[in-house]
Amino acid sequence: MPPATLSSINITILGSASAQPSSTRNHSALALRLGGDVWLFDCGEATQHRVQKSTVKMGRTQKIFITHTHGDHIFGLLPLLASRLDGAGGVVDADDPRTKAESRQAVPPLEIYGPLGTRAYIRSGLTYTHTLLGAPYVVHELRFTSDPPLDPTALPPHSFELPGRDIQQVDGVWPEIYRDDLVTVSAAPIMHSVPCVGYVVTELPVPGKMDPKLYIPHLKRTKMPMSLMSRLQQGESVELSDGTVLRGPSRRPGRKLVILGDTYDPSPIADLAADADILVHEATNSHLPGVDPETKAEDTHASVEARAKSRGHSTPQMAGRFARRIRARKLLLNHFSARYAGNDDVDEQARSIMEAIKALAVSEFDGEVVCARDFMSFDVELRQEG
Repeated sequence: MPPATLSSINITILGSASAQPSSTRNHSALALRLGGDVWLFDCGEATQHRVQKSTVKMGRTQKIFITHTHGDHIFGLLPLLASRLDGAGGVVDADDPRTKAESRQAVPPLEIYGPLGTRAYIRSGLTYTHTLLGAPYVVHELRFTSDPPLDPTALPPHSFELPGRDIQQVDGVWPEIYRDDLVTVSAAPIMHSVPCVGYVVTELPVPGKMDPKLYIPHLKRTKMPMSLMSRLQQGESVELSDGTVLRGPSRRPGRKLVILGDTYDPSPIADLAADADILVHEATNSHLPGVDPETKAEDTHASVEARAKSRGHSTPQMAGRFARRIRARKLLLNHFSARYAGNDDVDEQARSIMEAIKALAVSEFDGEVVCARDFMSFDVELRQEG
């Protein structure tokens, strides 16, 4: 069978705020739709509410990737898990089918990836809220070399928790923490005030552009079935009845998405992120004199950048410089301070502020720049050949 290909890759922003939500921005969460599957990146408070108000299907969520364990990136994880896995509260009943071992084996687990602490946070939250689940989950932790040893006094696994991997770094990164027939996921540390991870989702090579006129006459001449076109489309070679060998077009690189958590310097992920089709990079703080009425008179671009770095964050210019460094095609700015409203599609002042933030990134990066807005949704297209 020829390898499958993804029909589409879609990004939907479920939350674009930093630190605290506002009336126009929710806490950090991004949904990546790979064909029919949904993967979430971060899961801030009230993420499940945003899912319910979006076109993202909760039941299709297969994986969740946590960048770091700050509350604005993880406080929505437990309620979302309870909803996604048919959870309920109450006293454990021996007759409840959710307590049966066979229930844990009936369906594939929801997979969660994150740094040290992700597993303990979920385990303790579910245990002490007496949450029963109707399906299993598994947590794979990405271990930093500086992580402390495992705590032998930790809580035992939740009844629906399956054993997860403790993934060690290889040459400073976590290569291919996940792989299937369509995509791979790798990760690397990025610099923040706490251990933080950036993820790189890479689509495996896809069929090249095919010109049927190069093949159909040969198939007709040798009375070979037209169904062979599907094999040629996948880049395979086909031998015809007269010994002629037709070779399909070479496969070409798939799409690469780089989704970063909070950072003041994502340099450790630069090699993995090279030539990204889209880079999702935070831009928490900006200096916007004459545009943002809250701009401090004594501030400069340099002072705002220094203050952002001291808190583990970035400015749009910093995001633009990194996008240029890795030769990204498109930069999606995200994780904005609560002072920057997210209703720029309907509010003129918000629009002028977001356009000014975009312009700061454009000053450092000549690719496409987009400022995230909650419920924004778009497809990631393949690059044109040639």
